[in-house]
Formats: sequence, structure tokens, C-alpha cells
Amino acid sequence: MSDLIARALPSYGLPPDTPLTLLNRSENETWRAGDLILRLHRHGYHTKAEIASELVWLTALQDLPGLRVVRPVAGKTGPVTEIDGRFIVGFAPIAGQELQPGDDLSRWFGPLGEITARLHLQARGWTLPPGFTRKRWDVDTILGPDPHWGHWLQARGLDEAGGTLLARATGALAAKLTAYGTGPEAFGLIHADLRLANLMVSGDTLTAIDFDDCGFGWWAYDLAAALSFIETDPRLPDLIACWCEGYSRVAPLRAEDRAMIPALIFLRRVLLTAWLATRADSDTAEALGGPAYTSGTLALADRFLTDGLADFRP
Repeated sequence: MSDLIARALPSYGLPPDTPLTLLNRSENETWRAGDLILRLHRHGYHTKAEIASELVWLTALQDLPGLRVVRPVAGKTGPVTEIDGRFIVGFAPIAGQELQPGDDLSRWFGPLGEITARLHLQARGWTLPPGFTRKRWDVDTILGPDPHWGHWLQARGLDEAGGTLLARATGALAAKLTAYGTGPEAFGLIHADLRLANLMVSGDTLTAIDFDDCGFGWWAYDLAAALSFIETDPRLPDLIACWCEGYSRVAPLRAEDRAMIPALIFLRRVLLTAWLATRADSDTAEALGGPAYTSGTLALADRFLTDGLADFRP
């Protein structure tokens, strides 16, 4: 893949001998090329129009008060560079480091709630430009027969008893989400992947990066995504409360949305369980995937059926 990145360098005005460093292999590959960050998209996941739409939204978000997001950098042929049928996009580098599970997360989840509310306010008031297209994150595309990130039945280490439990739990979850609905009061354009690895900390500032999964989903799902891979952390109730308090400082958070937070956390966990199985080549799957993660998902499924994850209710 480094050859594709090297061939893209002239499109960004970079010399052919620019040093290349692979930063991350997850849904896509992220490379540092000199003073630029280049993302090589996974083949066959997003269309060129979808990628261009992500960058259109990012451009609209630049320099809004109280909101820091990654800045896209266009190549000579436009916002999306295509080489041999593969798509590459550029971004300005971000100072700082990724937020880590071992950090004082309660310090940051209030500001993260504020950032999320500002994203949602912009999205609610923004008229989508012609041709704007992004994926939907709803019951069918997460729990249906052909989900975007694969089916939970593919989870590593899932046995027959576990499959029966998850079928019961996801059936109840789907019914709850369907009743919640996808009206504009609950559902709209969201980041959809505000997990710790996509939040850069520098001093007292927090910057949201990697809008690759942005699309149309439940507003409160952005909190569930922020809790990815730390769903069993004992700090979770406190983090949820901090996020809700921060969000409410900027925009109203309806009681109906608060009530759905536990269900959306479980939904995200099921989604990630499937993703880790279908993206076994990713750094994230190597570090966090496997039967142990599936076992944790089953424990959450049992709790969801027992009390609806009551301790996650803000």
C-alpha cells in the first residue's frame, strides 16, 4: 500500500522522496507523509461520492466557535485522489495525542459532550448540498441481514448458547429502537465514531478527527460510540453523566434520548463485535478482538435483557 501512497504524493505537492510512516491500519490505512496525513480508503467500502460528502461536511465545520475538527487538504485533482481504483484523501496534522483509556476521562467527557452538541446543532441547521450522500446507521444497517460492518453471528468464539442469547437480546434491542424511531428529533447527521482514538488532546483542547463513518444515525449514538471498547469500565456511569452535562450546556438533551442511551451503548457493542470479526486485519482487532470481547458482549446482552443496563441510565 505504500506504493499507492507514494504515487499520490505529487497530487499533494510533495516530493517523491517524502518520508512515509504508517500510523494506523483500521477501517482504512492512515499514513504520515511529511507534514501531511493521508488516508488510504479500504477498497469497496465507501464510494467516491460518499468520501467527497464527508469532506464537504468537514469543510462546513471549520472554524465554528467552540468546535475543533480535523481540516481536509485537497489534492491537485480535487478533494479525493483516485489511483488504480483506490481513494486517497489528505488532512492537516493535529497537535497532541489520542485520548487513552487510562487518562482522566471524566475531565474530557464534559468537553466532548459540548463538541458533540455543537456538531449536532450545525447538522440540524445545515442544508445538505446537492449530491450529498452518506451511509445510514439504523436497525437494518446494523442488525439486519446485511449490515455495513458484518453480522454479529460472525463473532469470534460465539457458540450456540451465545448465539441464542444474542438473538434474543438483539431482537429486543431492534424492537426498542424501532419504537424510538428515526424522526428528525432523534436522528440526523452524526460523527458516528467519536471513540477515544478519534479524539486528539493537546493541552486543554480536544479535537475530533476521522469522520470516515459519519452518516445518518441517532443523535445519542454519538455518546455510545465515544464509549467504544470501554463499555465495562466502572467509570461508565460517571462518564455518561459528564457527557450529558456537557451536551446540555450547549443544546437540549431530551428525556427520550437520555432513556435510550443504555440501548445505544449495547447496539454499539454488538456492532463492534461484528466489526472486529470482519476486520481481523486491523490493528484494533489484533489488540482488542477475539473470544474475550465476544464474551463481554454476551455479558452485556444478559444484563440488557435483565434490567436494560439500568446503571447506564443518566
